[in-house]
Formats: sequence, structure tokens, C-alpha cells
Amino acid sequence: MEKQSFTDLTAKLRTFASERDWDQFHSPKNLVMALSVEVSEIMEHFQWLTEEQSSALPPEKLQQVREEIGDVLIYLTRLADKLGVDMLEAAAKKLEVNRVKYPADKVRGSAKKYTEL
Repeated sequence: MEKQSFTDLTAKLRTFASERDWDQFHSPKNLVMALSVEVSEIMEHFQWLTEEQSSALPPEKLQQVREEIGDVLIYLTRLADKLGVDMLEAAAKKLEVNRVKYPADKVRGSAKKYTEL
């Protein structure tokens, strides 16, 4: 399967929804709710696993998680599109905010929140 950009994915998802007349259901509120459900479905696959087990999923379980990750990306992409948010720009800006909140020399090896530093 060829690599695609977020722009390509957004366009394909717009077409997919339009062909099914689903755009009427894709309000930001509904997309956030669907996104939350899909994230919960990923979590369900990891519930009760040890740290080691969670890093070594059997192939069939990994395939199920892969599909749920796809669902999350689909809903997140649709939400960003509806709100006019460039996801790569948003991530880059948030990474810079986090770089300031969590200076590498102060947080290396620590899981503390920035308010606890």
C-alpha cells in the first residue's frame, strides 16, 4: 500500500462520507464521541495485560489493534477537517510547548508532570 499524506487521507474521507451521505452525522460533537469510543476499543485490547505482554501482542491481536488505530486516525482526521485544524501544524506547535514545559535536562528519565518539576 502506498504512503499517503494527511491531505490525501482528508480528501478520501470527505469523498467516502459524501458518497454515503454521512456528512450530516459528522458534526464535531459526534466525531469526538466516536473518537473516544474508538480509543476505548484500543484500550480494551490492553486491559489486564502486563507491560511485557502489551509490548509483544500476538499477530491476531496486533491486527485488531491496527484496525482500531485506523479508526482513531479516521475520526481524528475528520474532526480536524471539520474544525479547520492542520494536524501536523498543531502537533508541531504542541511539541514546542512541551519542549518548554519539559526541558530535557530536567526531565530525562522522569515521568513527573511539568507542575511537579
